[in-house]
Amino acid sequence: METEVQQKQYNDATSAEAVAAIEGSDNQNLPKLPPAQEPETQFQLITRELVNFWQDFSQNFTKFFQAYKQIFIILAWLLAAIVTAKVILAVLDAINDVPLAQPVLELIGIVYTTWFVFRYLVKESTRQELTAEIESLKKQFLG
Repeated sequence: METEVQQKQYNDATSAEAVAAIEGSDNQNLPKLPPAQEPETQFQLITRELVNFWQDFSQNFTKFFQAYKQIFIILAWLLAAIVTAKVILAVLDAINDVPLAQPVLELIGIVYTTWFVFRYLVKESTRQELTAEIESLKKQFLG
């Protein structure tokens, strides 16, 4: 089965009949077209694309951050711990460079350790007191 395609005859828009029909019509009731827009310059096009990109980027970044919020918090704490450890080690290294500071601090540490052993670890009653104090601190911090 063959289908025959018939070509429609269109009036030429420049023909005298078409122009006469347009000139004679009442154009007050015809819908008005908006004024033609000027084509975008390359700068306007790039600016529009950058604005769209940043709007999409901020929305996507917010969604991504909300999805992985806990991981970011853990990484921030880890980074803060590393920075804190580096600062503490730098301060201790600076203190060790001061003459007589290292031996004085070692002496203080030895005296405190000796006092702690004789105060809490020699007698059984003081060991129980230390255990009770440690349990009290656990309850305060851990709930």
